[in-house]
Amino acid sequence: MRFKVLLCLCLLSPIKLVFPADIVVPLSSSTVLPCSFHLLNTVNTTLLDVTWSFKGSVIASSNHTERGFYLDTSSFHNGSFPLTVLNATPHQQGVYECNVSSSGTDYSSSITLTILAPPTMSIPSPEVVLGQESAVECWAKGFSPPQITFTWTREGKKFRNPGRSEGNLTEDGLYEAVSRLVFVPKLTDRNITYSCVVEHEALEQPLVKEFSIGLIIVPEVTLSIMPPSSRSSPLTLACELSGFYPENVSVVWVQNGTVLSKPPQSLLNNDGTYRSRWFHTLSAEERERGGAVQCVAQQPHVSRPASSSIDLSATDPLAQELVLSKSAKASVAMMIISLILVLLLCFGFSWKRRDEKQKSLNVSAIILPPRLVVGRKGRVSISIEGRRADRVQTAWFLNDIPIVDTSYTGEKSSSPIYSTGHTPRISRVSLLSEKGPLLSATAPGYYKLHTRQPLHSTGPIKQLLASFTFIPNLSIHKGAVFKCQISYKGKDKIVMEKVSDRFTVLAPPDVSEIQLSEPNEETGIVTLTVTASHFHPDIITFRWFCEGSELCPVAAPLSVAAPRPDAQGFFSAMSQCRLHKAELERGETTVWVTVHHISLKQPITRKTRGFIKKPTVSEISCSPLPPQQGLLSLACDITTFYPSDVSVKWLKRDMSEGLEKDIEEAAEKEEGVKGVSEVRGPIQTQPRTFRATAVLKEVEEVEEGGEIVCRVEHCSLQEPIERVWRRTCFAAPSIPPSLSVTWRKDGVGVFSLCLSGGVPRPKLVWAAGGSTLSQLVSREREQVTESGERELLSVCALVRSTRAQGNEQQPHSRRNGHLRNSQLPVWQNEVENVNETDSVQEARTAARETEPEPSYVNTVNVRKEGRRGERERLRVAVEIFHPTLSLPAYRTWTEPEEEVSP
Repeated sequence: MRFKVLLCLCLLSPIKLVFPADIVVPLSSSTVLPCSFHLLNTVNTTLLDVTWSFKGSVIASSNHTERGFYLDTSSFHNGSFPLTVLNATPHQQGVYECNVSSSGTDYSSSITLTILAPPTMSIPSPEVVLGQESAVECWAKGFSPPQITFTWTREGKKFRNPGRSEGNLTEDGLYEAVSRLVFVPKLTDRNITYSCVVEHEALEQPLVKEFSIGLIIVPEVTLSIMPPSSRSSPLTLACELSGFYPENVSVVWVQNGTVLSKPPQSLLNNDGTYRSRWFHTLSAEERERGGAVQCVAQQPHVSRPASSSIDLSATDPLAQELVLSKSAKASVAMMIISLILVLLLCFGFSWKRRDEKQKSLNVSAIILPPRLVVGRKGRVSISIEGRRADRVQTAWFLNDIPIVDTSYTGEKSSSPIYSTGHTPRISRVSLLSEKGPLLSATAPGYYKLHTRQPLHSTGPIKQLLASFTFIPNLSIHKGAVFKCQISYKGKDKIVMEKVSDRFTVLAPPDVSEIQLSEPNEETGIVTLTVTASHFHPDIITFRWFCEGSELCPVAAPLSVAAPRPDAQGFFSAMSQCRLHKAELERGETTVWVTVHHISLKQPITRKTRGFIKKPTVSEISCSPLPPQQGLLSLACDITTFYPSDVSVKWLKRDMSEGLEKDIEEAAEKEEGVKGVSEVRGPIQTQPRTFRATAVLKEVEEVEEGGEIVCRVEHCSLQEPIERVWRRTCFAAPSIPPSLSVTWRKDGVGVFSLCLSGGVPRPKLVWAAGGSTLSQLVSREREQVTESGERELLSVCALVRSTRAQGNEQQPHSRRNGHLRNSQLPVWQNEVENVNETDSVQEARTAARETEPEPSYVNTVNVRKEGRRGERERLRVAVEIFHPTLSLPAYRTWTEPEEEVSP
C-alpha cells in the first residue's frame, strides 16, 4: 500500500496548475495564449493529451488545429503548450480553456482573450426644437471591449456628468453605443458650441466632436378666410405662419383628413425668424363638403407640428342659410332707402373732392437687393402708381438721417487740381443718368439717386420708379433700415412713408495661405494654420482634407478659434490641423482646407504640399558684359526652394537646325562645344529655404540664331524651369542735350526727356532737391514713330515746398518727406514754357498730344538759408543707364537765381 502511494506522488509531482490570465490584443494582431507547467523529471510526451477549447468546442489538439490557430507541439517536452491566435478578429474574443491529461489525471486553465478596437463617433443630427424637450444623439461604433464613457460639454465646460455604459454587440463582433443629450433648448443656445467626448480603453486620447445645434422655432399659425365674390365662386383660405426658423417649412392643407395642397415662399423677420402666408382656394365641391379645414406647418425633426383650424359651417356664407321674416324684410327695405339717401349726399360732397381723389397713390413696399455685400453696389427701389404720379417727389432716409445725393455731376474747372462741381442735393430733386460714376467705397455713406420719368401704363394711371444705388458699409448699414417719404411737389405735407425691413450686410472672408509651424522636437507634429478675416456675419466653417479624406481640426481655445470682431464690426477666425512631419517633408502629401461662408457662392480653397517650395529662377546674366570675341561667363540665380536637392543643366540650342546639346557632356566628348558648369550652393538663407547660383564659365560665343538654355529641375516642379540667353545686338540711345521743362500756374513743374533708339530699353532715375537730392517717381512710355524708330518718353512732375519734412501731414508721402502720392493730374493746356530752346520747344509741342499724364506729383523740400531767408535753388537731375554706356549719363536743370525769392 505504501508503495502505491509513493508511486502516485512521483507521477503527479511534475504537473503544476497555472492560474487563469487575461490577454488584451489589438484588432487584426496575432498573440500567444500561454499554458505551461514545470517538469521535475522527464515526462513522455506521448502520455500527454493536450486540447484547447473555445465556447465548448475543441479548436486545437495534438492531432488537429482549426484555421486561425496554431499549436506548437515542439515545446511539450518543456511543459509548455502555447496556442497562437492568428490575426485576431472580434469573433475570437472570449474564454479559452487549456486541458492537459497525464496518467489519468486532468488539469486545466482558462485564459480570457479581449480584442482592443478604438471607436468611431458621429452626431447624426443636431437639430432641436425651441421650447420642446429635444435629444441630440452621439454614436460610438466599432469598438471593443464594450465599456465606454460619454461626456457632454457646453462652451468647453462639462454640464453632464460622464456616463459609463456597455455597448451593444453587433453582427461584426464589435460594439456600438449611443448617448443622448436631452434638454429644452432656449434662444441663448444658438451659436453655442457643444461637444461630445468619448473615452475608451483603446484610445490614447479622448475623441471630441464639436457641433452647434440647429435651432428650430415652431411658428404661430393663423388661419383666416377671404370673402368670396359670389356663392358659386371658389373660396380662398389664408394661412399665416410667423416666428419660425429655419426657412425650410412646408404647409399641408387637410380637409377632413385629405391632403389638399403645397406652400409658397417665406419672408425674413427683423428678429431673424421667418414669416409666410399661404393661400388655398376651395372649389365649389369642397365648399359644399364643409367641415373643418386645418393648416398644418410641418418642419424637419418636429414631432408635434403647429396647426390651426377653421370651421366652414361658421364662416362660409354658403353654409349660412338666411331665413328672413316679414319684419326682417321691412327692416331691410328701410335700410336700403337710407343707404340711397346717404349715397346721394355723399355724391354731392365727392364732386368737390374730385381732385383729391385723383391724387390717390398706390405705393409698393421698399424693394431691397437679395444680397448686400460690402464694397459691391446695391440698389433700393420703390414703385409709385397713380393719376398724378408725375407730380410726386421722394426723400430717402437711412434710419432718420436724410440721404444726400453725392454723385459726380460737375464739370472740370479751370483749377489745376480736381475741383469739380460737387454739390450735394436732396434726393427729391435728383434726376440722374444710370451711367454716372459712383464714389469709391472708401468714402462711406455716399449714394447715387435715380428717378425714372413717369411711365405711362394702360389708362390714365402713371407709374414712377424711384431708387438709389449705394455701396454697403458695415459700420453704417449694419442693423439699419431705409425710409422713403412721398409728397407732392411744392407741398411739405408727407402723403405716405414706407420703411424697409432690416437687412444683413455680407462681407466675404479674406483667407490666408496655409502656414506650417516647425515640427515638435519630441513628437514631430506640425501644426497647419489658416486664418479668415474681414468677414460678416460671424458664422464660418473650415473643413480640412488630406488626399481625399477629411481631417479633424485641432480644438483650439475659444479665445483664439472663435470669430472675433474688430473695431469696424468685421470678424476674423482661425483653424488648425496637425500632421506628422514625415507627411509634409518631401511634398508627397497634399493638404487643403475649404472655407464656407454665407457670402460665398463657392467655398474658398487653400492648398499646400508641406514644406516643399518651388524655386525662383532669375534670368541669365552675362558677366561682366557680352564681349565681341572670346569666351562668355553666364550665371543664373536659383532662390527660395526646399528641399536643397536641385539639378541644373546647361544646353546649347541651334534654332535653325532644331538641335539641342548638353554643354558639359559635349565638352567631355570633345564635340566642338566648350564650357564648364558648376552650382555654387545650396546655401540656407532661412529655415527650410535655400538658394544657389548656377554658373557656366568659358563657353564659346553663340552664333546668330543660337541660344543657351539653363534648365533647373526640382522635386516641387512638374516640368523643369528654363531660362534662355541669346546673343543681343546693343544699340546706344540718342539722348537730348537738355531737359524739357514746363511750369503750371499753380507752381507744378513738369520735366520730360525723350530718348530715341536704344536696345535694350534704357533705365532712367530722377532726383531733385537743393543741396542734397532725393529720388523721385516718374512715368515712362514707349512709342514707335512714323519712321519706325522707337522713342522712350519719361515724365516727372514736382512741386516745391519749404515746409520741414517732419511737419508733413500727407497720408501718401514717403518717409523721407520728398515724395507724395497726391492724386493730382497735370493738365497740358495750363502750363507755361520756361527756359526752353527752339528745338526743345518744337519737340515738346510734337510730343504734347501723346505725353502721358503723371498720376502723382512729387513734393520736393528746399531749405531756407541766409539772413534774408532765401530758399535754396532747385536742382533736377536724371541719371540714364544703358549697357552701351561705360558710365551713366546725366541731364540736369538748375533754377535761375532771379526766380529764387524769400
